[in-house]
Amino acid sequence: MPTIRPSAASDIPAIAAIYRHHVLHGTGTFEIDPPCEADMAARRADVLARGLPWLVAEKDGQVLGFAYANWFKPRPAYRFSAEDSIYVSDSARGLGLGRRLLTEVAAQAEAAGVRKLLAVIGDSANAGSIGVHRALGFTEVGIMRSVGWKFGAWRDVVLMEKPLGEADRTAPE
Repeated sequence: MPTIRPSAASDIPAIAAIYRHHVLHGTGTFEIDPPCEADMAARRADVLARGLPWLVAEKDGQVLGFAYANWFKPRPAYRFSAEDSIYVSDSARGLGLGRRLLTEVAAQAEAAGVRKLLAVIGDSANAGSIGVHRALGFTEVGIMRSVGWKFGAWRDVVLMEKPLGEADRTAPE
């Protein structure tokens, strides 16, 4: 059974390789050019500096997936809303890692003060990501049609949300 743990700087090569595969072969991200390891390290450092989680799924010393939460928008009014990102290696698909990673990211985001976790899912045909989010209590709030162009076709974005903790029932401060 893979272990879910906080990421380490030494995980960056595996994280970058997993993400590279998704950039080059998938529509879950609308990036076209895979970021280099230094860029992924900077992204991770940015997330961690905000006190938000960046996790990996590891088995026998091999990173099989990663997930993190980052502020939805940089403006201060959005500081209680975060967007999740989950990527699993092609060899580990179907093992439930996405669900385990998302469960732990949500728990850690809530502990960090996040009140609303958002999913901005590339491609409305991304049944795996939509399904795991739905299974963990996210609800669909909209579809932005044809906002991305990748692999020679227009791609939609599915927006989903999940309230965390007290959500909007109480003031956060």
